[in-house]
Amino acid sequence: MTSISIVIPVYNAEKTIADLCRKLMMLLAMEYRLQIVLVNDCSRDETDSICKQLQREFPETITYVSLSRNFGEHNAVMAGLNHTRGAYVVIMDDDFQNPPEEVPKLLLEIQKGFDVVYCQYPAKRDSLLRNLGSYLNGSMARVILNKPANLYLSSFKAMNRFLVNELTAYKTPNPYLDAIILRITRKISIVEVRHDQRQTGSSGYTLKKLVALWGDMIVSYSLIPLRILALLGFALTLMGVYSVVNMHIRNLLPQLTDFSDLEELASVAMFFRGFQLLAIGILGEYVGRIYLKLNQEPQYIIRELFDVSGVNQEETTQR
Repeated sequence: MTSISIVIPVYNAEKTIADLCRKLMMLLAMEYRLQIVLVNDCSRDETDSICKQLQREFPETITYVSLSRNFGEHNAVMAGLNHTRGAYVVIMDDDFQNPPEEVPKLLLEIQKGFDVVYCQYPAKRDSLLRNLGSYLNGSMARVILNKPANLYLSSFKAMNRFLVNELTAYKTPNPYLDAIILRITRKISIVEVRHDQRQTGSSGYTLKKLVALWGDMIVSYSLIPLRILALLGFALTLMGVYSVVNMHIRNLLPQLTDFSDLEELASVAMFFRGFQLLAIGILGEYVGRIYLKLNQEPQYIIRELFDVSGVNQEETTQR
């Protein structure tokens, strides 16, 4: 019997997580050796107590990981991946937007020899902001990560053990899973699945979090910003040469009208100061991330861990 693990990052899911786990067990437990890894990303409702009750009720199936604070979805998924046992791993949301009935489609496809299987949705049931963010994210990923044009970077995906082992080797404090996956493999497949309405609550992806995610993609996994700065610097050098030549020509031909010294000085100073601030900001972002890595900023911190052995790991675990 094939072993599979399902990783679910959980945040304020008190109304859905129990039903989701029971539905997954009903659909998959007879055909697969099933493990469900619940990672509570410091929820503010009763999610913690519900997950603990589920783990006590199904200790052979459910592993429960409770993080010490809110680290974000990708960090929570990395925490879950580090506690999976299955030959194949599925990542899905906690709100039923990823229907449990669609999981077998991903498992059938991943067993054909692919490293990862992403989902394609014929119709998305997200808000306008989330859909716009997904579109911008995909467009940026095509340029920065060399993502195939027909690939949608869905959070609902399946991976084999090879890819999971490679992913968990990354200890960066700001993991962006899809960027790491595209660094590791091009053995990628796509399946079309249903995307349902969120049953309760609203998306945890705010504009602030989306901007932070784009920042992680641009700065942590690409040298493109530095190369753009180099090109801008080259262009500014050419403009400087043009300005010097133009100034000499105007000095030789007094009949040409000159800008006033104040106007010329103000425009040049404003342009160069703005460019300097932009360059310092981008370089500072790179230096800051190097500092975080050297300072051993944790990818996640586990407060409690309940697994098949029944062990409650009270001491803090950092990765």
